[in-house]
Amino acid sequence: MISKRKIVLISILGLTIFGIIGSPILSGFLSSPMAHISIPAEPLHKHSLFGVWYLTNSILVTWIVIIMLTIVSFYGTRNLKETPGRFQCLLESIIEYFVALSEDIGGKNGRKFLPLILTIFIFIVASNWIGILPGFGTIGILEPAKDYIHHKEEIAEKAHEKLDLKSVKLHIYEGNGPIAILPLGSVNNEIDAHTYEHDGVPKNKRAGVLIPFLRSANTDINTTLALAIVAMIMIHWWGLRQLGTRKHLSKFFTFKGGVVGFFVGLIEAISEIARVISFTFRLFGNIFAGEVLLMTMAFLIPLVGIIPFLGLELFVGLIQAFIFTILTLVFASAATSDEH
Repeated sequence: MISKRKIVLISILGLTIFGIIGSPILSGFLSSPMAHISIPAEPLHKHSLFGVWYLTNSILVTWIVIIMLTIVSFYGTRNLKETPGRFQCLLESIIEYFVALSEDIGGKNGRKFLPLILTIFIFIVASNWIGILPGFGTIGILEPAKDYIHHKEEIAEKAHEKLDLKSVKLHIYEGNGPIAILPLGSVNNEIDAHTYEHDGVPKNKRAGVLIPFLRSANTDINTTLALAIVAMIMIHWWGLRQLGTRKHLSKFFTFKGGVVGFFVGLIEAISEIARVISFTFRLFGNIFAGEVLLMTMAFLIPLVGIIPFLGLELFVGLIQAFIFTILTLVFASAATSDEH
């Protein structure tokens, strides 16, 4: 009799072989085109809503995460019991861990830091983990080929360059309407802008670039920058409250040590700006690179190529949230301590 372990191993091996055969390296019957990779978050509508403000796919996911966390908080605290159930026990364990961590690093001020660092940790983890769900980067609005080419021409014109239409890649989608999906087996449904303008596309098909509805919040540099700014503002606010305005600012602007003391304070002020940059790009770089890796592996080996990297992304998402939280806590502790 075949054991369950052997059945699982045989299934994984079979899927792997099936995925390799269906990859673009061989037949390509399972592969979909590489999703369009954009560093800026893409707006989900053509015209701004309020002035220059656009609703982007990363903002939409940010709101979804906030609503999800609000619901979890509501159901986790509405009926607290002395003998907690599994869900309440999980929430209490997380809170107790961060209470102990805050008190160990922050000392007597640790409880002041707890609401911010716990909020940052939970938000970053949820935002990172939600990005690996199906539908992210593969379902969205189709930007028509003419609009996309025109946009590329404007960028080239501003750079005083001539656009090479053969370098502009477009995807071909079935049917009509504004919504598009990158289906399996559509790897060959790709043309360049030069071919599109000369030959067009077959009847009942459309060409363009997919703008996904959903994009992980932390793959947008605006989100990570906002988190960094909020963290640093609160760190200095706690420093001002704890030490007083004069004493806190004397860490950055002082003439007590003469010229040397002045330059030491100036270096300290520059390091505060560097912390914002470090916070921003560390989180953004790791999460953005992780999503690009997932898209690449899903393209190279359909079905199974992405599986080992899903676990890696869960781990990286957790670690990056923890690093951001710990650094915020350490900097807050240092800002509220007397200078020695």
